Amino acid sequence: MSHLPRKVIYDTDPGVDDAMALYYALAHPDIEVVGITTTFGNVYVEQAATNALYLSALAGRLIPVTQGVAQPLVKTAEPPPDYIHGADGLGNLPHRLATQGKLDPRSSAEFIVDMARQYPGEITLVAVGPLGNLATALQLAPELPTLVREVILMGGAVLESGNVSPVAEANIWNDPHAADAVFTAGWPLTMVGLDVTHQVILPLSLFQQIAEHHQHIATDTLHHAVAFYSAFYSERDPVVGQVTGCYGHDVLAFVVLTNPELFTLQAGRVRVAVDGLAQGQTMMQRKAVTYPQHGWHEEIPHTQVCMQVQAEACRAVVQTTLQRDWLKNPLLTLSK
Repeated sequence: MSHLPRKVIYDTDPGVDDAMALYYALAHPDIEVVGITTTFGNVYVEQAATNALYLSALAGRLIPVTQGVAQPLVKTAEPPPDYIHGADGLGNLPHRLATQGKLDPRSSAEFIVDMARQYPGEITLVAVGPLGNLATALQLAPELPTLVREVILMGGAVLESGNVSPVAEANIWNDPHAADAVFTAGWPLTMVGLDVTHQVILPLSLFQQIAEHHQHIATDTLHHAVAFYSAFYSERDPVVGQVTGCYGHDVLAFVVLTNPELFTLQAGRVRVAVDGLAQGQTMMQRKAVTYPQHGWHEEIPHTQVCMQVQAEACRAVVQTTLQRDWLKNPLLTLSK
């Protein structure tokens, strides 16, 4: 990457793997997180915003955090999966320190539009939750695709089985109408889906090593959260259970940004099934043929889809990055 760090707005629903990805982004010298926009998904949006503020403060960073959409554009909201991430999204932390930081008053969509206008051509949107904030931002500013540098999203599946249905990945399924709007908006778009995230298993021991290396409240908190998350995956999936770990879902959206050479991509039109049994399916046109159905006409833009990944190299990049000297003193609120 260039010597100037890439300006990133991180759109997220933290969430354990979201926390992992946030700390990767904060640790990496080529990324400047200029804002965190939160959405519903792994937790309710209020908890997502609380977690974004908390994780940033533990790492000693004061970053604008906004609260965004609380429910899908059209479909009925589902309750958050507390059995995966914990009721608090961070593996049910036994206690939380009092930290500094309060929400930016703008909605997440407003913040995205404001920043894109302030830094035209410079902002990368890394979105790892349901895509309602991006879809709402597109409604506020239809010119948004010409203002952002690129969008990288964690979601979807092309050849890999889904994780909430045989064909659907959770982020897309949670708000399929928003996802289809994002896939057809016309901005440079990279999809990091289950086709690659299911190839990268991060062992719990890696996060224990990181916590021991830093001896810091932020990495201790991450280790606790990953332990809860790993217990779910290791019990559910025999392949993950062999290493006692978890999939590297959200963090891979940032690894694509910093180390694109580790991924094999394929370009094609992607659409989302918005209802029925296939709700949330990401359908990719992988052959250059003409279809009679209107939804695949030439005006539909192409998405770059990650199809293969060098898993061992990804694990090494995650560990090396998180073991850098990046942590600062926590932004704690002193009791009077």
